[in-house]
Amino acid sequence: MSKKSRKKSSKTPSGSATAKKKAPKTRATTQTKAAKTQRAPASKSTATIAKTASHGAASKQLNSSKSTSAAKLTEGQKAPAFRLPRDGGGVATLSDYAGRKLVLFFYPRADTPGCTREAIDFTRLAGAFADAGTAVLGVSADSLKAQEKFRDKHSLGVPLISDEKHEMLEAYGAWGEKSMYGKSFLGILRTTVLVGSDGKVARVWRNVRVDGHADQVLEAARSL
Repeated sequence: MSKKSRKKSSKTPSGSATAKKKAPKTRATTQTKAAKTQRAPASKSTATIAKTASHGAASKQLNSSKSTSAAKLTEGQKAPAFRLPRDGGGVATLSDYAGRKLVLFFYPRADTPGCTREAIDFTRLAGAFADAGTAVLGVSADSLKAQEKFRDKHSLGVPLISDEKHEMLEAYGAWGEKSMYGKSFLGILRTTVLVGSDGKVARVWRNVRVDGHADQVLEAARSL
């Protein structure tokens, strides 16, 4: 046998042995890929379920809040009692104004353009309301710190109530679903309520347009 033939025959077993060694690696890689393929849908499915559950919970919360504010305040009914912190310290309650007429104007957010104009208008007419035997309170979900900053910045002369838990807002029908840029959310509905000296709701203004509104409320208070 020639030297070349011996070299070829010695390579052949070595080559086949190498092929046998590589085969398990190929099977292991295939199994690993299969395992990953099986796990991937499971994790995706879990994420999808979690997302769906989260969306469902949010929708349920929205529906619950909508039903809470669905009972609208009606004229002639007894005004809901309240006890909440006000700017400058202390608390404001409905009983503080027993035997007097009371205006409650609910505004979405302190120091925003519309809310600022409305608060300034009620401040401008504060003396006229007092002559008509009527007190005026502003109400929003802003913190006391934000209310006081709002008051100081614009020299407001009407007390401002902080209802961060929305309890009074819901009781007076001033909390509900709103929409902006095609999206729905819960927030304060600009509303004004006039309570008579008998403690009953005399007038309710919903979806208030700020311009001229305070003057309209003053006329209604004078007519009671």
